[in-house]
Amino acid sequence: MIIDDRNYDVIIIGTGAGGGTLAAKLAPTGKQILILERGGFMPLEEQNRSNVDIFKRERYHAPEQWYDNVGEPFSPQTNYAVGGNTKIYGATLMRMREKDFNEVSHQNGISPAWELKYQDFEPYYTEAEKLYQVHGSTAVDPTEPHHSEDYPFPAVESEPLLQPVADAIATQGLHPAPLPLGLTRQADDPTSDSEVFGIVPAIAFPNVTLKTSAKAICLHTNPSGQTVKAVEVEIGGQSHLFFGDIVVLACGAVNSAALLLRSSNDKHPNGLANSSDLVGRNLMKHLMTAIVQLTSKPNSGKFLRSISVNDFYWGDENFHYPLGHIQNTGGLLQDIIFAESPPVLSVLAKIVPGLGLQQLATRSIGWWAQTEVLPDPNNRVRVQDNKIYLDYNPNNLEAHDRLVYRWIEVLKNIEKSSDRSIFQGSGIHPRGEAPIQVVAHQCGTCRFGSDPQTSVLNLDCRTHDVDNLYVVDSSFFPSSSAVSPALMIIANALRVGDRLIERLQ
Repeated sequence: MIIDDRNYDVIIIGTGAGGGTLAAKLAPTGKQILILERGGFMPLEEQNRSNVDIFKRERYHAPEQWYDNVGEPFSPQTNYAVGGNTKIYGATLMRMREKDFNEVSHQNGISPAWELKYQDFEPYYTEAEKLYQVHGSTAVDPTEPHHSEDYPFPAVESEPLLQPVADAIATQGLHPAPLPLGLTRQADDPTSDSEVFGIVPAIAFPNVTLKTSAKAICLHTNPSGQTVKAVEVEIGGQSHLFFGDIVVLACGAVNSAALLLRSSNDKHPNGLANSSDLVGRNLMKHLMTAIVQLTSKPNSGKFLRSISVNDFYWGDENFHYPLGHIQNTGGLLQDIIFAESPPVLSVLAKIVPGLGLQQLATRSIGWWAQTEVLPDPNNRVRVQDNKIYLDYNPNNLEAHDRLVYRWIEVLKNIEKSSDRSIFQGSGIHPRGEAPIQVVAHQCGTCRFGSDPQTSVLNLDCRTHDVDNLYVVDSSFFPSSSAVSPALMIIANALRVGDRLIERLQ
């Protein structure tokens, strides 16, 4: 084993929305910071590229296998690279709704309250939106929470083909609103990622060191088990040991939990920081369904997501429980989620025979329906024989089905009332639910709270059991809400960053 003779003030494991943002926050302190990233830098041409090969199932999958609840292997759709999954996501940066932080009743259970509320995170939401250059508007969406400041940039305009669709949605008494988006590049395929806004600014400081292709294997504690003393890392097939005063996990909800479970020792026999037996439990990922409208007029296939509809977020006239969130997917040649929806593509191919994938994508408008999954301790990350298992059964299914069919009704009404030159008029809207390998929006495996018996982390996202160990990815979520988790992860990393700066001083 190669032992690094330096002692770092902070070691951050992971460079995604949590780790990359935290690195940028801490870099100006002058403290010695080590950032460990399992992957390398992604070439620009591989980042959300508008090529038809996004439809291949192997694109953007991790080079490893995980296992489902019946022991079947699968290749997870997660990205190991500087910037993590922010290099391939849709850059949708929405705030959770104020009510999401309270206890919410669903048809099949309770979405638990957060001990910190919207007002505790609001200043950090504002800071996050400035850092990630979010474009949006607070004027239209009736569920949009209070903002102490407006979005720093104006909302993205919809593709010309989409504007009459948005207008037709509004005639049904709904409120299509601009989707909040982070934008880095103003050319093709703009995105807003933690490499650009987090890692690159951080490593410009001489006190920050980044090591890539460095996979964290185990966390080693002192003899009492009360503090982490070193991180064992595999680099180029060799084991390295790095010592630090504070260790922060930002590997994603699945991998952070797995690392803690792999780091068991005599003082922590069930996994590090796991006296509550909650590490890895309460795994959540949104119920997500792709819905496709066929059009007669072609489009570029590369336009941005731009429309958000939240009128059904808390239910509708026939269902008094939350349903969820709707957004357009962006051009189907750009949205990588459809790489995981071969049923959609196969049905489209039958409806319009003779067209290739690229032609199908440029004659379609995609929509994404997204519903909250409730925490369940039996939905968990488990490590056995050094393999990651996801014991996972989704819940809240009826609410999601109602949202999907409600949205299909909206689309059918548009087809009836709109210019027939836009739509095929077939009334067919193929669907394809995201399978287990789509682990986007994973959260909840190390929930935070004030009670060590019912939570893994305290309200500062420090583990109850280990004094110098923090987690700043989506693991800390007590509930998932129905909005994409990225902005919440970024805002919370900024908040935890303030706590760490206080501690370091």
